[in-house]
Amino acid sequence: MLYLIELWESVREFIATGGFVLYFVALALFLMWILMIEKYWFLTSVYPKMKRDIIARWDARTDTTSWYAHRIRDAWISEAAEILDARMITIKTLVAMCPLIGLLGTVTGMIAVFEIMAVQGTGNPRLMAAGISMATIPTMAGMVAALSGVFFSSRLDAKVKMAKAKLVDSLPHH
Repeated sequence: MLYLIELWESVREFIATGGFVLYFVALALFLMWILMIEKYWFLTSVYPKMKRDIIARWDARTDTTSWYAHRIRDAWISEAAEILDARMITIKTLVAMCPLIGLLGTVTGMIAVFEIMAVQGTGNPRLMAAGISMATIPTMAGMVAALSGVFFSSRLDAKVKMAKAKLVDSLPHH
């Protein structure tokens, strides 16, 4: 319990040093990871059953060679592809937004530095240092958040493309 309290205090100090923009970085990071975990869960738990059902429906058809059968096959593949692609754009958008949110923190931190310089002058380096750290920490946090998402989202995208290709290959095109 003491460890959690110390961890929470460290997080609070970090946010106080970096400014309110870090809350937005944390929110984007949280949403991104929730969506990625949900998509991994879908690919490993829900989609295999859905794929088996589609293959079973195709195999149960007596007509698999007519134009109508191929349109039905294409429709099933398209429906599955749409479900597989769901939320992938949102994940990629959140990954791309993290550095931009960090840059927003840079701008607000620099505004704070300029305000201090306007009021106090350039003679107080301690006050300027607080504004500069408020400018650099959100940028770093946004970049780290984006880097954590880039690898996993591209991996997830590859898994989705592979799942679509395997579904197409599983439905013989006579």
